[in-house]
Amino acid sequence: MKLWGGRFGRRRSDPDFDKFSESFSVDQRLILFDLAVNRAYVRELGRARVLQAGEVRQLTRGLEAIARHVKRHPRWAMGEAAEDVHSWVEARLEKEAGPVAGKLRTGRSRNDLVATDTRLYLKSAISNLKSALIELLESLLAQAQRHKQAVLPGYTHLQPAQPILFAHHLLAYFEMFLRDLGRLEGCLARADELPMGAGALAGTTFPIDRRRLARELGFTRVARNSLDVTSDRDFVCELLFVCAMMMTHLSRLAEDLIIYSTPGFGFVELADAYSTGSSQMPQKKNPDSLELIRGRAARVLGRLTSSLALLKGLPLAYSRDLQEDKAALFDGIDTTRASVKIAARVVDTLRIDAARMKGATAVGFLTATDVADELVRRGVPFSAAHEQVGRLVRYCDTHHMTFADVSDAQAREHIPSWDGKLRHLAVSSESALARRNVIGGTAPRQVARQLRAAQRTLKALKR
Repeated sequence: MKLWGGRFGRRRSDPDFDKFSESFSVDQRLILFDLAVNRAYVRELGRARVLQAGEVRQLTRGLEAIARHVKRHPRWAMGEAAEDVHSWVEARLEKEAGPVAGKLRTGRSRNDLVATDTRLYLKSAISNLKSALIELLESLLAQAQRHKQAVLPGYTHLQPAQPILFAHHLLAYFEMFLRDLGRLEGCLARADELPMGAGALAGTTFPIDRRRLARELGFTRVARNSLDVTSDRDFVCELLFVCAMMMTHLSRLAEDLIIYSTPGFGFVELADAYSTGSSQMPQKKNPDSLELIRGRAARVLGRLTSSLALLKGLPLAYSRDLQEDKAALFDGIDTTRASVKIAARVVDTLRIDAARMKGATAVGFLTATDVADELVRRGVPFSAAHEQVGRLVRYCDTHHMTFADVSDAQAREHIPSWDGKLRHLAVSSESALARRNVIGGTAPRQVARQLRAAQRTLKALKR
């Protein structure tokens, strides 16, 4: 069934083009949203006296019958054919309600209908993404609380830098995903406006109360410009950006855990459920769950890039190019949500080797900055302190020694004021941690505050 056939001759047909241009295989996912919008719109046409009361009842019953059928038959679209979900609904409605189905699209266009459907879908998807993110936040926080005393080498450039608490490391990701949650809420706020009543691009001639329709469909406001809202896909790109950002954060977390799970580090071990083996090498335990998350981050980033490219050259208002937005949106959302859920389970079941982490802090001179800072407190300019400690590090490195191995006499050749306090600072990662007692720092007292703040945040999110 075509919704636009009158303009064209009966012989106009090319099956290849019909297949090329159909979107039903993709936008069938919008079916329940489409039916909900149609029901609300039919009632509004009745209130505006465009439809008679009996027609409203016929159309409403028909739409409700379709909704029941779809809910009872999850594979309802199997074997069905249509140009798009909207034409399928109208064809099905004619079977349910008869010729009155032809009045369904009075005063409206597929342009404002699909924009409304997609925004409703996006609102639901954001709710699901938020729930998945909260699960991940809970997993990160639970691991941080279980291992709040574990000491981890902190890295910059993937080189040993300074000791940190493992909980501090996990809370860094907590902050990233919390920002993503805020981005989802911002995206929702901007997408939460009603397109219906905008028509194809210029509005409708029928007395539709768009504010009432917005309330009925759960939108907070009505779109102010019909030309803009029928061709706007900012909300699609914005949600794909948030998904790409979430996947980027997941990819960074995955990379950390992949590195930390290698035998050379041995800080963590993935549960068997989220690992795979090798078809040839019996000893292998591969972090495939994390590698797939890392790989799928590229896929979602590609969806965002393609969507932005789709929009960049479009004139106002609607063009058929916009049909392509839904494949990108659906896949981006599906991929992100699945990745977040798996990541939460990986984190939740992660096994931590705190002793191995702590042992690694003895290698790489992670306390060098603390020694330099103490020299500064004694009146040595930081540039001179930096130079002295650097010389001691070079000496130890050349002789394959750690700070714990160097004698006081050897140390004084490079740091003239070397004494017992400097030695203690040089060999004690606990002292290095405790000295970073500033808001946001890795000192145990500060991390305890961060954990309490994270608990309060999660509690508020779950209300």
